[in-house]
Amino acid sequence: MSKAEIKHIIINVKELILAPKVGKEQNADDLSRFLVEQLPQIEVDRNGDQLEITMPEKLSKKAVKLRIKKFLHQKNLFNEFRPILYRTHELEGYMIKKRKVLELSYY
Repeated sequence: MSKAEIKHIIINVKELILAPKVGKEQNADDLSRFLVEQLPQIEVDRNGDQLEITMPEKLSKKAVKLRIKKFLHQKNLFNEFRPILYRTHELEGYMIKKRKVLELSYY
């Protein structure tokens, strides 16, 4: 692939690693391995709490988001986490955020 045919996105997995009852370093490594197995045309590098993905321009970000959701379902984390798109002028990618749960108490 030439430089013009590739794009880079970032997946921030900080909350997935630091979550109290499910947070593990292993989840971030498993996610990177899962993404490479599901999408063999991408390259994943881990830098601390971020996964840097190099992928072809033709591959959509939505395909990556779908694979993140599949991973969360496989690990039974889909009720606790969700991928959220974020953009800055320099970076583009996803954050895996903890779901907000509203608990109502009836009196």
